[in-house]
Amino acid sequence: MNGKRVGLYLRVSTDDQTTENQRQALTEAIERRGWHIVDVFEDNGISGSKGRDKRPEFDRLLKAVTRRKVDIVAAWSVDRLGRSLQHLVGFLAELDAAGCDLYLEKQAVDTTTPAGRALFQMLGVFAEFERSILQDRINAGMARARKNGTKSGKPIGRPLTSAKVEDEIRATLKAGNGVIKTAKLCGVGVGTVQRIKMARDNAGKG
Repeated sequence: MNGKRVGLYLRVSTDDQTTENQRQALTEAIERRGWHIVDVFEDNGISGSKGRDKRPEFDRLLKAVTRRKVDIVAAWSVDRLGRSLQHLVGFLAELDAAGCDLYLEKQAVDTTTPAGRALFQMLGVFAEFERSILQDRINAGMARARKNGTKSGKPIGRPLTSAKVEDEIRATLKAGNGVIKTAKLCGVGVGTVQRIKMARDNAGKG
């Protein structure tokens, strides 16, 4: 396990907080494992609910992952990475696609171990959970519309992904792009790309 290159991600939500405690605890944990820190990515005074475009260091971290400049992403806690299920699912998918591991001190998650690798296998469960929540909201909205007598003649909810767009997503993934980048390039949600990627990977195992 020695020689692993670690990208350290630190974040606090307000300017009057400090990342020093996170840095110290993670540095000690990393040194105990014989890994070494090759870069530190630090977003100060930025909420975890913000997307990648609002967190410059988080964006730089993901680019380093995609370019395989780090073997492990280390953070104090899962909520340092994000507070949105959609963002978290997309982030884990990016790591998995790049063969990058994850270490979380507070949750004792270490995907360099066999037990820790089970986290990535849970990715499909998280993605399915996200889709279920979305579908429940769509169904509830349709029920409210019917109850209120809404008859606009237009379909309610998110439109289905066309076959053409799905083909474009598969081609973009095949070209080596990550889930988040593919979603951006194809103009669809991260969950849509993850669903198609999972279907493709499962078909390849058959």
